[in-house]
Amino acid sequence: MPHFTVVPVEDNSQSHYDSLEGINWVDYRDTGQRGYPGHGDTVSSDGHGNHKEDSPFLNSTDVSEELDIRPKVSSFLSRLVNYTNISQGAKEHEEAESAEASKKKPPKSPNMGTLMGVYLPCLQNIFGVILFLRLTWIVGTAGVVQSFLIVLMCCSCTMLTAISMSAIATNGVVPAGGAYFMISRSLGPEFGGAVGLCFYLGTTFAAAMYILGAIEILLKYLVPQAAIFQATDIHVVNGAMLNNMRVYGSLCLGLMAVVVFVGVKYVNRFASLFLACVIVSIVSIYAGAAKSIFHPPEFPICMLGNRTLAWDLFDVCAKTVVTENQTLPSKLRMKFCSSENASSSHCDEYFVQNNVTEIQGIPGLASGIIREYVGDYLEKGQILEKAHLKSVDVHGSMESFGLYVSADMATSFTLLVGIFFPSATGIMAGSNRSGDLKDAQRSIPVGTILAILTTSLVYFSSVVLFGACIEGVVLRDKFGDAVRQNLVVGTLSWPSPWVIVIGSFFSTVGAGLQSLTGAPRLLQAIAKDNIIPFLRVFGHGKANGEPTWALLLTALIAELGILIASLDMVAPILSMFFLMCYLFVNLACAVQTLLRTPNWRPRFKYYHWALSFLGMSMCLALMFISSWYYAIVAMGIAGMIYKYIEYQGAEKEWGDGIRGLSLSAARYSLLRLEAGPPHTKNWRPQVLVLLKLDEDLHVKYPRMLSFASQLKAGKGLTIVGSVIQGNFLDSYGEAQASEQAIKNMMEIERVKGFCQVVVAAKVREGIAHLIQSCGLGGMKHNTVVMGWPYGWRQSEDPRAWKTFINTVRCTTAAHLALMVPKNVSFYPGNHERFADGHIDVWWIVHDGGMLMLLPFLLKQHKVWRKCKMRIFTVAQMDDNSIQMKKDLATFLYQLRLEAEVEVVEMHDSDISAYTYERTLMMEQRSQMLRQMRLSTTERNREAQLVKDRHSLVRMESLYSDEEEETLDIVPEKIQMTWTKDKLDAERRTRNNAPENFRELISIKPDQSNVRRMHTAVKLNEVIVNRSHDARLVLLNMPGPPRNPEGDENYMEFLEVLTEGLERVLLVRGGGREVITIYS
Repeated sequence: MPHFTVVPVEDNSQSHYDSLEGINWVDYRDTGQRGYPGHGDTVSSDGHGNHKEDSPFLNSTDVSEELDIRPKVSSFLSRLVNYTNISQGAKEHEEAESAEASKKKPPKSPNMGTLMGVYLPCLQNIFGVILFLRLTWIVGTAGVVQSFLIVLMCCSCTMLTAISMSAIATNGVVPAGGAYFMISRSLGPEFGGAVGLCFYLGTTFAAAMYILGAIEILLKYLVPQAAIFQATDIHVVNGAMLNNMRVYGSLCLGLMAVVVFVGVKYVNRFASLFLACVIVSIVSIYAGAAKSIFHPPEFPICMLGNRTLAWDLFDVCAKTVVTENQTLPSKLRMKFCSSENASSSHCDEYFVQNNVTEIQGIPGLASGIIREYVGDYLEKGQILEKAHLKSVDVHGSMESFGLYVSADMATSFTLLVGIFFPSATGIMAGSNRSGDLKDAQRSIPVGTILAILTTSLVYFSSVVLFGACIEGVVLRDKFGDAVRQNLVVGTLSWPSPWVIVIGSFFSTVGAGLQSLTGAPRLLQAIAKDNIIPFLRVFGHGKANGEPTWALLLTALIAELGILIASLDMVAPILSMFFLMCYLFVNLACAVQTLLRTPNWRPRFKYYHWALSFLGMSMCLALMFISSWYYAIVAMGIAGMIYKYIEYQGAEKEWGDGIRGLSLSAARYSLLRLEAGPPHTKNWRPQVLVLLKLDEDLHVKYPRMLSFASQLKAGKGLTIVGSVIQGNFLDSYGEAQASEQAIKNMMEIERVKGFCQVVVAAKVREGIAHLIQSCGLGGMKHNTVVMGWPYGWRQSEDPRAWKTFINTVRCTTAAHLALMVPKNVSFYPGNHERFADGHIDVWWIVHDGGMLMLLPFLLKQHKVWRKCKMRIFTVAQMDDNSIQMKKDLATFLYQLRLEAEVEVVEMHDSDISAYTYERTLMMEQRSQMLRQMRLSTTERNREAQLVKDRHSLVRMESLYSDEEEETLDIVPEKIQMTWTKDKLDAERRTRNNAPENFRELISIKPDQSNVRRMHTAVKLNEVIVNRSHDARLVLLNMPGPPRNPEGDENYMEFLEVLTEGLERVLLVRGGGREVITIYS
């Protein structure tokens, strides 16, 4: 019976599983016995060194081998059940600060429900400073109906976003990180980084807004005498107030940052107190509104004519006062009159003509004031007026302007939308705490949507109550100057205005602390993902993980908001960043839904892609409604971050939806391209580059890639292919290494394309496979670029040039264009520049316009941009060269190509002795090599030597191949049986050797070869004469002969044709027109 031993394992191979969903592995291992590491999960031994899974069902060799890298089903299910996700937020930092407590107490499993974990935190984050400080002013300015519309727009936007967020949050486990995690894992690192930083900036500016709100409450309503700067002139009150806000705001920000730095536990302990302040304040508003039905609070306001007076500057709302039966001028009259006698001749004209009246500031819910009130958008400095009061419209003195309540800024509907929207944000609080929830996939949707419904109901009812209970001029009074410097919403509260003042102060301070706590952790999460390199330093912190550097940066950015010093200016800024975040949450849900990815299986079923698109559209519309220039700036920031991450090359694969979107778009485009070949106007070289590798699997001629990059200029399709000779099963690793080496070189040479390495028994077969199978659908190559087989003359092995010619025939048969850069090592690199020079085109035969198009494409690249184009064509004896030049110039003009035109006349002349000698040498060499390969007996005798030589030159050329003549099996020693006939034949062969040599000497060249050589020599002389100083020469490449016996002569003709030229590009068209004169 076999003995089973459980051994411990180092889970190196399981790290890939760990990174998928954050699963903590659970081992069923016997801790009593320790073995040696290096084997798979729960692996046992049978006593013979063969490790098997401890299960009667898993005894086969194949399954036991796979268990080294794949978990057993029972283990996997157990790990999922025991999965815990402790929050990466404030809670773990609080516990880490007490080392002893963490040692004594085991880590608690998440146990928070919907109410405490999602609903109440969302309420605390949504209710904020805008409700207490600005909602009354918004209602007074826009009116009840338009205010209702503003609240409806903002709350609808957040509700639609919450539906999309619920779908994403219930599609698997969402670790701490909230919106950033959801967007980055749904839309990829580029979108995730951009939107994550926008969300971070929004949260940071929210901290600044809450601090400014707290300071406004402090200096306006709690301790007005604490102001450092006092206004010497009544017209510069706002300037002094802004300076006070900056000083106290900076001090408050520093104090809050210290509190957060010292310990987050203090912030968390007081969170419930801050939430209680918010709830008590809201309840007091409803209580006051209900009480106003029977007994409205006494807050009279003083009106001069129909203008509202600032009551804090005088004591009695009257022109005169009676004291001890004497009628004396009041303080109000003294303010409007310049002399002490206060006669009408020295008083403000408007004050003289109009009466002073006192009206009720809070008429109450039963007064019916809501029916007569509509909004009134004011310009900056415009005095608040009550429409139905009688007044004499005369021009008053500017010296009395400070006695009235006036608008401190110009208002509009769009401005009010931007100011109100921050009071609808905060819906991500539940998803940020997902690690603390018992059932996050149920609690997040229910809690978030209930919180939005609750806050929306509060906002809608508040709009109606404010419009029904409070006088319109009081609502439009932003700072409560008409009601003796009281907070306007506080005048309605019960039992005292101080309930709202103190409650709103503590709630804004708490919200500011929460923002200063959350923003650094969000930045730390982004930095730890390492998708934005310059943020890497902010991923570090104290020993317990507290983000110290991120907190410092957050405080500095929040200080910028404090220096703005205006709550109404900061609110639209953070509205932009939150709207940007919500926009991409909706986009993520819509993309995942439409793509129908297999992993998209949310538990929350009440979503639809149309709702997500509607939410996305509303976010975009609200951005431009509230502030179009802030919207452009926010989108510009997000765009720059996106391009930066894309440029740096974020090496993250999170299974994001953008990859799926790319696949769907690529599939759709490929199916569209499949319809037919492209029109001539759309033709461009889709290049297959055949590369040669050396023995170390490095690219032998990198200039091939440089040339491809210059030709493509980053456009179109580029496929880089290579062939490795051998068996695929044995050479797979070698092929992978080759592919990686080619990709590295492509990156260096900035070639944007694909790489494909083929393993084949013969190189020529591999090349044929590449030519046939590269590309997909309509995205296939139409041009092949391959190198010249250098040293083919010196090599006794004919396979190099035979493979080259076979490739030429394959491209011709496939109707593909062919480019052969000769002397490619002399071609310029991508960093070189030609300041002048020419690109010469020798147009011998029409090839569909390839020769015309290629120089134009090269000139698009900076290397060749300053080169000029010259086109040479050859005229025969019976051609009219002058007319040819005119026709060619007209043709180029219609092609919109700028080039010099020259016609070269080539007359028939006697065949020179040099031509005859070159032809003779070519045929003698061919005959000699043919005789060397005649005898089968000799070849067998030299087989071992041939094999040794081939092993040396095997990697010298891509175009080397094992011909059919080479034996597959070569014996080390050849045993031969000699008969009398064979012996006589061998002697005759040796005796005929001198005769064979004499035969070579007396050979006469073939006349057709002489004529071809004559044409090649004459054409070469003309080309060298005219283009010896050209930067690049483009030539028509003649086709190979139909009879394979003339292949070697064909190579010789090409050599003669290109002799003496530094850079030559041989071009062969693919049999179709590639350039047209039509638009």
